[in-house]
Amino acid sequence: MDITAIKTEPYTDQTLGTSGLRKKVSVIKQQNYVENFVQSVFDCLENFEGKTLVIGGDGRYYNDRAIQAILKIAVANQFGRIIVGQNGILSTPASSHVIVKYGAVGGIILSASHNPGGPDGDFGIKFDNEHGAPAPQELTAKISARTRTIDHFWTVDLPDVDLSQIGEQTFGNTVIQVISSVDDYVAYMQEIFDFGKIKKLFDNGLTFIYDAMNAVTGPYAVRIFEEILGAEKGSVIHAVPLPDFGGLHPEPNLTYAKHLVDLMYTENAPDFAAASDGDGDRYMILAPSFFLNPSDSLAVLTQYLDTIPFYKGRLTGVARSMPTSFAVDAVATDKNLPFYQTPTGWKFFGSLLTANKIALCGEESFGAGSFHLQEKDGIWAILAWLSILAETGKTVEQITRELWQKYGRVFAMLQSYEGLDATDANTLMARLNTQLPTLPGTSIQGETITEAFNFAYTDPVTGEIAQNQGICLLFGTDTRIVFRLSGTGSSGATLRVYLNKRITDPTHFDDAPADALATLAEVSRIVSDLKKLTGRHTPTTIT
Repeated sequence: MDITAIKTEPYTDQTLGTSGLRKKVSVIKQQNYVENFVQSVFDCLENFEGKTLVIGGDGRYYNDRAIQAILKIAVANQFGRIIVGQNGILSTPASSHVIVKYGAVGGIILSASHNPGGPDGDFGIKFDNEHGAPAPQELTAKISARTRTIDHFWTVDLPDVDLSQIGEQTFGNTVIQVISSVDDYVAYMQEIFDFGKIKKLFDNGLTFIYDAMNAVTGPYAVRIFEEILGAEKGSVIHAVPLPDFGGLHPEPNLTYAKHLVDLMYTENAPDFAAASDGDGDRYMILAPSFFLNPSDSLAVLTQYLDTIPFYKGRLTGVARSMPTSFAVDAVATDKNLPFYQTPTGWKFFGSLLTANKIALCGEESFGAGSFHLQEKDGIWAILAWLSILAETGKTVEQITRELWQKYGRVFAMLQSYEGLDATDANTLMARLNTQLPTLPGTSIQGETITEAFNFAYTDPVTGEIAQNQGICLLFGTDTRIVFRLSGTGSSGATLRVYLNKRITDPTHFDDAPADALATLAEVSRIVSDLKKLTGRHTPTTIT
């Protein structure tokens, strides 16, 4: 078996965002595009020869072809063992667990998460390190730099590897091991949660629906919720992973999961509904005529997580991403827990988790996780909520309303302006940035800006500094607007505008978020001069 160096030309657009490399399929399919990027990753690793690599993906279009190319490169680079999920399928949290369980040096995860799939959709590649965490900023910077200078990659002439059968195949000095996509992860969830206790919810008549959105979590959800916990057969809908997600946009929010939302606002609504995204690391939870905001969810998890025996006495601290609402802050203070505010991007939680400074973390974009993994984990979050219901005997709505009664309700809304011209979006952010010194004291629509700054973060463990992480406008202690450009898109630019306002008057707890935040939304458009600079006045999605 000959190892061959293939000459190549670098691509100039392989800079990593907050979640790895995200591109349109048409871009990814360019000659040597995947090969260049993966070889650049390996070139930035140390002492990996003879060791284990994990490869998995969310099953989206072109995963199968990319995996075969990556296998050839990994064999040529002398990995000793390559672990691949059956048919190339591994959810992002399952990949993280497999990396740690089998002592791998890291893993290549093929996913564009919540982005749409299919031939005209999006594709993603990222590297998780030996902790099962997204590559830290220092490593992603090295990888990005290497992609701009690479002139060759290593490969071997192998036939396509059969990934449909569980077992081992040897190629030269490398063993390629195909494992069940589901078994290891499900067994781990059974270590964390008392499945017997959760099962009693279903035995006692809890009605339940889970929407896998034709994405990666279908097989995991069927095994856990239907086969083990006893939810009625068919409770998991859109359960078969499809390359184009069956035309669904696999992002569990009020816009793209509208079919589920609509069901939950009918007389036939089940007691508990949930959904996950393309690669299984995000989640949404709904109760009858009630939407659980992910920021409130993080606050509730902080309040109740130590009622789950696995976490008893282990709640060392909590962190949220900066755009996530401050609902959790009051709970952390009340429980005397160390609290951290990080930039957007799960990798910023990694060092805090590794150093045991936090046991729980989450973000407004429907992601939550704990020290059990260093990736966000949608099914874990749903199981945590079911555990809390089993422990308290209360409903999702009752638990959330008790949170509001104690700490006030923090109305939170994300308005996303997708598909903007990148130059226009950057001009808007640059203009806002230059105005920051003059904004405090400015009143707009009756709201007075008290502080204005561009969020920066110094990692308390590694000392790494992250600058320009989002523009924050504060209006006293209980109201704010955050502007940031997304790092998860594949083309153009997405401006994300986050609106937060705490209300302590219980008579307003049932106000519609759109009404409670209407003035703040208008302030955001005025202060950013949005329509003039982008031609847009209405967001693409609101969550």
